[in-house]
Amino acid sequence: MVLQFSRLFYDYCPQPNRLARRVGLALVGIMAGFASSHSNLAHIAVSMPIFVVLTIFLLLCGTVSGYIYSRLSKINIMTAMLATVPGGVGVMAAIAADYNKNVALVALVQAIRVTSVVLLIPLVARTSTGHFFRAPNTNGDFFSFQAGNLGLLGLLLVVTAIGVHVAKLFKIPASDFFGALLVALAFNATLNLLPFVDYIQFTPPRLIQFAGQLLLGITIGEYWGNNSNFGKNTVAYAFMCVSMTLSAGAFASLLAMQLTSWDWLTCLLVTAPGGSAEIILVAL
Repeated sequence: MVLQFSRLFYDYCPQPNRLARRVGLALVGIMAGFASSHSNLAHIAVSMPIFVVLTIFLLLCGTVSGYIYSRLSKINIMTAMLATVPGGVGVMAAIAADYNKNVALVALVQAIRVTSVVLLIPLVARTSTGHFFRAPNTNGDFFSFQAGNLGLLGLLLVVTAIGVHVAKLFKIPASDFFGALLVALAFNATLNLLPFVDYIQFTPPRLIQFAGQLLLGITIGEYWGNNSNFGKNTVAYAFMCVSMTLSAGAFASLLAMQLTSWDWLTCLLVTAPGGSAEIILVAL
């Protein structure tokens, strides 16, 4: 809404703020890392072949959708592939920019898909678990935080910034997210290895997750605000291809249910064609 008012009344249309998205991805990576650090990841390694099969299936479906989109909208095949293959808005748009493709069109289709997933998956989850009409839990540890942990939180943020920078040096895709994720996974274990440190089981406040959600929501909204000048046919074709991608994700979740012992909601989240950060937020 801010971008639309800016365009209409001030003839000013700023580009999406990359720093906001990078900070949002890092904060979500921190929360995802700490959530995973308390889990037993050994059984996930056993399921790696299943993940490979599901990933190849979704990539093939995205390729088919991209080909159909290219034929319908008369755009080059690479732009169509970048628009329809499941991935994050920022990552796919950045790749399109690197190869001088239509960044706005790629961002439009990716934004439609990510927004659809972020809206639909929580709705399905809350309806299926009977929590649709339950008020959100606003008490507890949302804003609560021990003053003694401020030093650990500061250390975590500093180390996360270093980890993200190192990940960027190694050109790891979505380095802001995965660099923070790896730092958070190893944070408590590394501190407890130090001889002069007592046992630590640090968990960041949920306010970190809340801030990450806000920043990612702002960046998705910015992509929408900058993609309002397309024709009706372009938008209609984009929605059609997004529906094909979502259908492929739903079919992949049924396939995952047959191949694993996971409950159907986990299978749906694993195969949902959204950005990794957005889907992990929903899982959390």
